[in-house]
Amino acid sequence: MSGAGFGEERARFGAAQDTDDLVEMVNLPTRYTGISGTVFISTAMGAHGPRVKWFPGKPGRDIPCLVVTLEEPPRAVNEGLAAPVAREGERLMRPWVERNREALLHFWRDGTSWDVDEVRAFVEGLARLS
Repeated sequence: MSGAGFGEERARFGAAQDTDDLVEMVNLPTRYTGISGTVFISTAMGAHGPRVKWFPGKPGRDIPCLVVTLEEPPRAVNEGLAAPVAREGERLMRPWVERNREALLHFWRDGTSWDVDEVRAFVEGLARLS
């Protein structure tokens, strides 16, 4: 053991260590949402407000998507999708977000403290579009 105290250990990790946030996220395929594609949901992350993302295919970093806020009414922001694809995504996502808003906001605020059983129950309790 080096004898370094906690403060010295933190100093070695640098300033980035102070900005680490605990985040929980789930990629929901069609069988959980009733919407073709993938819906990305997460707990609070970054400086933006509560939102979800819809990907027409597989999700990923820097892949075009539709961002849908959890405001009332939901607001959609096209992040690089072809306009007809974004319009279709918005047509599907708005009612899904409206049906699930309270549960999604609960996950956004409190989901980082949930265990795997609580996350599973949350996902299975989301309303699907028919």
